[in-house]
Amino acid sequence: MHRTKTVVAALAAAAALLTASGTAAADGSTPAPSASAPGDGAQALCKRVPKIDKRIDRALKRLNGTNKTRGSVARLEQRVAAARTAGHDTIETYLTNKLTFRKTLAPTLEQRKTDLAEVKKWCAAHDNGASA
Repeated sequence: MHRTKTVVAALAAAAALLTASGTAAADGSTPAPSASAPGDGAQALCKRVPKIDKRIDRALKRLNGTNKTRGSVARLEQRVAAARTAGHDTIETYLTNKLTFRKTLAPTLEQRKTDLAEVKKWCAAHDNGASA
């Protein structure tokens, strides 16, 4: 019997805490940003530049890969041709639309790589975002 009362008391306490935190979150107030972090997230971005650069390189390598590379434009072109040969018009249409989109990814990623190089320069000149 004592154990049941302890469990009930613990559950009641947990419910009270959850209710209080839910009310605080629902009141629309937002936590004040810390004094050390700029509002634009420059420090966080400067810290992630190397990882973002690697991710863009990986994506470009995959897109520009051979017809054996999953996710490459060449492989998708091969699939479109196979669907056309098989007479699967609906599949061909779907894959053609997917191919059109995938071909737009490479120029977008190249632009991001250029932009990221500028961010990297800015970060070096501004103590990795710590100074304005």
